[in-house]
Amino acid sequence: MKKIAVLIPCYNESLTIKKVVEDFKNVIPEADIYVYDNNSNDDTAKIAKEAGAIVVPEYRQGKGHVVRSMFRDIEADCYIMVDGDDTYPAKDAYNVAKLVLENKADMAIGDRLSSTYFTENKRPFHNVGNKLVRTLINKIFKSEVKDIMTGCRAFNRKFVKSFPVLSNGFEIETEMSIHALDKRFLIAETPIAYRDRPEGSESKLNTFQDGYRVLKTILKLYKDYKPLSFFGLIALLLFLLGSVMMIPVLSGYIKTGLVAKFPTLIVAIGLLTSSLVSLACGLMLDTVKKHSDQFYETSLNMLEMNKDNSMRGR
Repeated sequence: MKKIAVLIPCYNESLTIKKVVEDFKNVIPEADIYVYDNNSNDDTAKIAKEAGAIVVPEYRQGKGHVVRSMFRDIEADCYIMVDGDDTYPAKDAYNVAKLVLENKADMAIGDRLSSTYFTENKRPFHNVGNKLVRTLINKIFKSEVKDIMTGCRAFNRKFVKSFPVLSNGFEIETEMSIHALDKRFLIAETPIAYRDRPEGSESKLNTFQDGYRVLKTILKLYKDYKPLSFFGLIALLLFLLGSVMMIPVLSGYIKTGLVAKFPTLIVAIGLLTSSLVSLACGLMLDTVKKHSDQFYETSLNMLEMNKDNSMRGR
């Protein structure tokens, strides 16, 4: 039997955490349920422990810090990650996990956006933000992921133990999706029900602040994971702008044999030179990225070998 761990990051979820823990104990009684309490100032930790969860404090504030600690600390064959706000039914989360348990995915995604999210969620800017992030990432990485920012996911051990957590906050879900796409992990999705928070339970998300952080993360990871495309696009824009400025200078020179617009010429040459520098940066960083990918693949192979040796030792 494969070992299943349910991971629940929590911050001030005293109203819902008992139900979340009990639902998972009923649906997956063999699973270990971990609640990582992120400096809650209510009774979240106490209620979770009384409900039967393994409660661990995480003193660094932010969901990214919580996920980093969870992935480092916990050993399992299948990891289910959900929020502690009771927005994802436990039975649906288990259906997501089955894709991992049946070896159909390294990371399985609970797709809210294809089911009840847009009718249940009462925050219109969140709806727009989810669509925008999905469109951006699918365009950049040439993918067709339906729900980039869902908080309901399942992973196998290979993904968890090789995922470098760089984000500190709620942008962690976006980082997971981009990392899985870039490193060619097997991704699968299944629709899940989504229900809005119960009355009295408050969201910790700040629509505009967290939206800015997510977009900033996308831009940063686009630069890191696709440097040739990123710097090539900058080079193209600089080249076009420099060319447009150079045209009247060349036109005047051809007609009169004189350069009448020296400031324009200097700026145009600067833009064209910057374009070449940007392209050179993209080419060099693309080579570095390819070597990094080779090292990552080798590390994955070593991780699997160590796992196999550990299993034989048992």
